[in-house]
Amino acid sequence: MAKRGGFPGGMPGSQANMMKQIQRMQRQIEEKQKELAEKTFEATAGGGAVKAEVSGEGKLLSVKLQEEVVDPEDIEMLEDLIVAAVNEAMRAQEEEYAKVMSPNMGGGFGGLGF
Repeated sequence: MAKRGGFPGGMPGSQANMMKQIQRMQRQIEEKQKELAEKTFEATAGGGAVKAEVSGEGKLLSVKLQEEVVDPEDIEMLEDLIVAAVNEAMRAQEEEYAKVMSPNMGGGFGGLGF
């Protein structure tokens, strides 16, 4: 007759330990996500002519333009600068997210023995 719960041939205590480790890791991840959500990331393009600000959740918060960059004859350049600044700010946010979250994952759940 098969045992109920646990892994076949496994020890019930080790399963409880694993669940505690998973719950602790989930709490750590949630804390780090909350910390990141409160941060903002800024980037500029065109020598500071365009500045973009992104939240820690990866949402665009603002775009600031220097007056001299607003040229009705060259809208395409302004559009390119906005895209560049926003992409750079989002890249910074994603890089920080990866840096902060990676240690908690234990290199692919290595801390949990997977």
